[in-house]
Amino acid sequence: MNDDQLLRYSRHILLPEIGVEGQEAILASRVLVIGAGGLGSPAAMYLAAAGVGTVVLCDGDTVDLTNLQRQILHSAEGVGRLKVESGRDTLLRLNPQARIEPLAMRLEGAELDEQVAAADLVLDCSDNFATRHAINRACVRFRKPLVSGAAIRFDGQVSVFDLRRSDSPCYHCLFPEGQDVDEVRCAVMGVFAPLTGIIGATQAAEALKLLIGCGTSLDGRLLLLDGLAMEWRSVLLGRDPACEVCAGRDD
Repeated sequence: MNDDQLLRYSRHILLPEIGVEGQEAILASRVLVIGAGGLGSPAAMYLAAAGVGTVVLCDGDTVDLTNLQRQILHSAEGVGRLKVESGRDTLLRLNPQARIEPLAMRLEGAELDEQVAAADLVLDCSDNFATRHAINRACVRFRKPLVSGAAIRFDGQVSVFDLRRSDSPCYHCLFPEGQDVDEVRCAVMGVFAPLTGIIGATQAAEALKLLIGCGTSLDGRLLLLDGLAMEWRSVLLGRDPACEVCAGRDD
């Protein structure tokens, strides 16, 4: 690290759990953030501010006026722009040393595999089950840790699926694809603005801990937030030995 970096990240370096070695691991990392909306906004901002070397920001949508209530990557001046371009500009203002790679597309197929394979860690900040399951399958294939978050109305959830570990459950273990699960969207159900900040920031915290290798992650646990009562619950998750996605990855 140069002198500017030592000063910029000094409050991390002062923490014995991080130190110079941990901060260097952050600086050398490449993180894929899928979704530049309510969750991706705070997650990407904290990752860039903390010094993640490369943040790959993926979203195919443009900024809409209805986004601005919670999607803090974007401003009124950005309405109509691609979210990844608006987000890139915000992140570079926050930390000019960060490298931001905007991908204005919905990642799928070979492109999704390519980006997941190149990343050290993946954040799922998407808003639909089809995308979530596709991301999970790619992370299982390439054994990449996945930090998953969701927020709707006043309810949030976040978990880690550390797919480098053979005993870690995957997203499909928790929400099997094809089950009758109601697809709820902010556009229809609404979402409490600070809730997305709380969950997105928690995703960033879990991502940084995984990159550094410190603390205890949410792997094997689902953290649930009732934003109206401001109560957290932690639910233990087990790997499904019959999971159609991750069963047999031990070998």
